[in-house]
Amino acid sequence: MSDNGNSGKGGGTPRPVLSKAKRQTNRRRFLRTALLTGGVLGAALSGFLPIVYSQKKRLRPPGALDEKDFLASCIKCGQCVQVCPVQAIKLADLIDGVGVGTPYIDARSQACDFSCDAVQCILACPTGSLTYIKPDFLPVRTGAALAAKPILLAKEKDAEPTLNLKERIGVARLTRPEACLAIQGKGFKGQSRGADFKGRMRYMAVDRWKPIKISEHPYDVAECDLCARECPVKGAISIETVFAPDGSKRKSPVIHEPCVGCGVCEMICPVEPGCITIEAREVWKT
Repeated sequence: MSDNGNSGKGGGTPRPVLSKAKRQTNRRRFLRTALLTGGVLGAALSGFLPIVYSQKKRLRPPGALDEKDFLASCIKCGQCVQVCPVQAIKLADLIDGVGVGTPYIDARSQACDFSCDAVQCILACPTGSLTYIKPDFLPVRTGAALAAKPILLAKEKDAEPTLNLKERIGVARLTRPEACLAIQGKGFKGQSRGADFKGRMRYMAVDRWKPIKISEHPYDVAECDLCARECPVKGAISIETVFAPDGSKRKSPVIHEPCVGCGVCEMICPVEPGCITIEAREVWKT
């Protein structure tokens, strides 16, 4: 006798035929379970990602305390963001975990060029997270202290030419020497980061106070020296003759002790990706 397809192989117990309503209920139950599982995994991942991303060192604004002390004292008020004349300071988003809402600088997108002259972000900070002088109970890491107050080239002829900074926020490094135009003996002509680049900087020859878009200030140099040419701190970077591994002479950017880690060299580098970068919270090593 035929089992109408309801028995298993070998004449087992017939399988009940599910009604349409029952099948829909089971489908909804499965989808609900899948969504709940996905939600749990998503919540776990949302807590995990900030831990992963927070391992990346953020370049903090000038005068920032060491990272642990900075995170403990910053109240995420955004006052430093408001006073920055080139809008270099941003607030960290969710992926920064415990650092969410804290100020940082993405030098490649917009560096601190000290257009404010007096480091207004430090003056605006209400808690001392950004400070000219650390309290005695907070030590200065070896190599973080500057040998002398940095001289701001824009103020060199002023009665007080220095920046009131005692510690650097990072150090510039030539990270891609093989792509550096200076080392290749090449010049540069045009807009250093292209017509669409929104980064701004103060050009003394254009305006003493008002920063302009870098795209509005094209270059025409026989040998690329933009990183040294636009560095706002006296003596922080220069183009010097060096010897290549094959013994030939080359021109190359050389970083010096007055480097404060402002990021202008990283921002202005016309090569993509940039040849020179700021290592956040790095110290000077002789």
